[in-house]
Amino acid sequence: MNGKHDLQWETVIGLETHAQLSTLSKIFSGAPTQFGAAPNVQACAVDIALPGVLPVLNKAAVEKAIRFGLAVNGKIAPRSVFARKNYFYPDLPKGYQISQYELPIVQGGSLVVDLTDREKTVHLTRAHLEEDAGKSLHEDFHGMSGIDLNRAGTPLLEIVTEPDMRSAAEAVAYAKTLHALVRWIGICDGNMQEGSFRCDANVSVRRVGAELGTRCEIKNLNSFRFLEDAINYEVRRQIELLEDGGKVVQETRLYDPDRKETRSMRSKEDAHDYRYFPDPDLLPLEVGDKWIEEIKSGLTELPRAKRARYVRDYQLSNYDAGVLTSSREVADFYENLIQALGGGYKLASSWIAGELFGALRRAGMEISQSPISSGQLAGLLQQIQNNAINGKQAKEVFDAMWNGEGEAAAIIAAKGLTQISDAGELEQVIDAVLAANPKSAEEYRAGKERAFNALVGQAMKATRGKGNPAQINEILKKKLRR
Repeated sequence: MNGKHDLQWETVIGLETHAQLSTLSKIFSGAPTQFGAAPNVQACAVDIALPGVLPVLNKAAVEKAIRFGLAVNGKIAPRSVFARKNYFYPDLPKGYQISQYELPIVQGGSLVVDLTDREKTVHLTRAHLEEDAGKSLHEDFHGMSGIDLNRAGTPLLEIVTEPDMRSAAEAVAYAKTLHALVRWIGICDGNMQEGSFRCDANVSVRRVGAELGTRCEIKNLNSFRFLEDAINYEVRRQIELLEDGGKVVQETRLYDPDRKETRSMRSKEDAHDYRYFPDPDLLPLEVGDKWIEEIKSGLTELPRAKRARYVRDYQLSNYDAGVLTSSREVADFYENLIQALGGGYKLASSWIAGELFGALRRAGMEISQSPISSGQLAGLLQQIQNNAINGKQAKEVFDAMWNGEGEAAAIIAAKGLTQISDAGELEQVIDAVLAANPKSAEEYRAGKERAFNALVGQAMKATRGKGNPAQINEILKKKLRR
């Protein structure tokens, strides 16, 4: 959308996100939840709704929902109720989905999102527990569909925002912040390819200053790029429809990534269409203050608080602190590294963001898969701090460590890389360099800074790259002032 549309129309977006809770078993049965099993081997009698079976609530799923509520400063309901959401679909064996409706476990809360030029607070309406449905398989069945009920009963936390977002970019920034948070607090693995984190976008447009327009819901967006593309397409579609004199119809739509367009799936249901009523097989869920306090005491320092602490206590830039708190694994690696170093906050930060991230990116690896541990990297950085090696040598040692050649000290010894920091030895080298390059010395004294760099280069060459650069600079400047 561009041109005159920007001034006339305002986009309004709310997101509903399904985060699969990382429990070992399902929300109402003991069946396992691992991804990738053969169809229907992880569906037990409760999941496939055999007559006479009863659901039993998974305590771990409730704890994870409470943990999320505390992390977003939501209200944990002392009493919440499970309801039956009635609809017919082939992958829903009971004919209803157990969810929460009028009394969800988490009410309210908010998430602060970093945009390019500012912060934005996105308010949450609620977060409620529910079970996932199964999956319909349409390929390889020659005109028929197969049903895989492995996912049936998998615990989900549905996180619903207010219609606070005004662009696809804001929606993506919120989704990324939420994705990082649920992974950080250990309630969801966030694997979008496996369906562990997926978004539904409610999109509407209105004339600036007018009442809210009719919304369409785009279902099951499982990548940030698809989320952005789908919203942008839908906004253009709705504006063009309204400008041509048409009306937006409330409906559910699907996004086709190949065609980069949304298409109608079904008319959008309202709550009364699902005939919600409390599930008679499940008692109301009561959460006491003591349980909430126990979960709160185990809640780790959250990303924004940790980032602020890194800026305040370690004098890191906002950007560097943001990089180091981009995931729990990165923050843990950094904290283990500075603990082993006994400080070195900025040195540790620059090596993680530079050499380590570069090597991980080239190898297509996460930091948890790094062949160099935080302790091993600390060993290398200590050699820099002790002036045993310079920055260039350190990168050579890092590459050798990455390739499994051993610890930093052993590699330095084996390659003969120990830095020359003896002042007397360096003075002799510099005297020889000045004697051999009188023209460069005179040019520097005449104000040509480039001549100084040439002399430093000659001194480094004479020491075969082993000279301490800082000392060479200092001694050279002292001799040239004479």
